[in-house]
Order: sequence, then structure tokens, then C-alpha cells
Amino acid sequence: VECRIPKDDGSLASFVGFRVQHDNARGPMKGGIRYHPEVEPDEVNALAQLMTWKTAVADIPYGGAKGGIGCSPGELSLSELERLTRVFTQKIHDLIGVHTDIPAPDMGTNAQTMAWILDEYSKFHGYSPAIVTGKPIDLGGSLGREAATGRGVVFATEALLNEYGKTISGLKFAIQ
Repeated sequence: VECRIPKDDGSLASFVGFRVQHDNARGPMKGGIRYHPEVEPDEVNALAQLMTWKTAVADIPYGGAKGGIGCSPGELSLSELERLTRVFTQKIHDLIGVHTDIPAPDMGTNAQTMAWILDEYSKFHGYSPAIVTGKPIDLGGSLGREAATGRGVVFATEALLNEYGKTISGLKFAIQ
């Protein structure tokens, strides 16, 4: 979808956004929205497929989806990011839903981004706090969300090492 927004200096900027829904056989689709200059359809499609597999392997009743906007979030002001997020939500609000596709933060997005999506989506569909995960705690978000991914990596790594009779102490890792 094309997302045109006024910039703070009065000029217009145009960005391209994507939302790919891969599979809903196990339940509503789930996946992050990333803001990065190199976001493109093939990458978003591959990430949506990976989300399907991640939820299946973890036996979580969700399917896979992913989204993104080709932009450099560090080069946009907070008000420009808000306008971009709201326009993107206006373009995809009929594609997402609490029973169909639930966005979450990813690279370049955060709890504030999810709050804007929640607010904009609610203008079309009524107040819907379950439309996103990763939202601020005061909007119903989960305490510890920002550290959850890293903590999960540690737990999974420790479980794998335990299978081989090793401990994490003294080992070096590269994580991509």
C-alpha cells in the first residue's frame, strides 16, 4: 500500500507498506510490523512464513503474518512516525483483526507504534485492545515484553545445551 504523509517541513513523503498473511490454519495470524529502509515484499513474505513455523513449533494457536514499511525511522520525527503509522493502519484496517491477523512490534517499531495502531484501528472498528500485542502497559500490554525475546533466546539456548550436558558458562555465541 502507498502511504503518503505530510512531513514536518510541509513537504509530502511517500512510503510503501506491506502486510503479508501466510497461514491461518492454526488460528489468527500473528506477526510483527517492521520499519526499515530495505523492507520489500519478498522479505516480508518469507518472514510471514517463518512466523507460521515459529508458532507451530512452539504449539501456539496462531498462524503467520508479517508487515513493514520501507522507511528510515531514525530520520523521521515522532509526529511523522505517528502520521505514517496511522495512514498505514487506515490502509490495512480491513485486513487485520482480533480474529484474523494481530500485529506486533518488530525492527524499528515499538509499544508506541502499537498504541497508534490500536487507536487508529479503533476509529473504524470500535475500541479493540486485542488488535495488537506489544502495546504499552497502560493500554493492556504485558510487563516484561521488551525483554521477552532476549529472555526466550537464553532459555532456549540453555535447554539445548542441557540436552548435550553443557552449561552456558564460558561459551561464546553469535546470534543473528
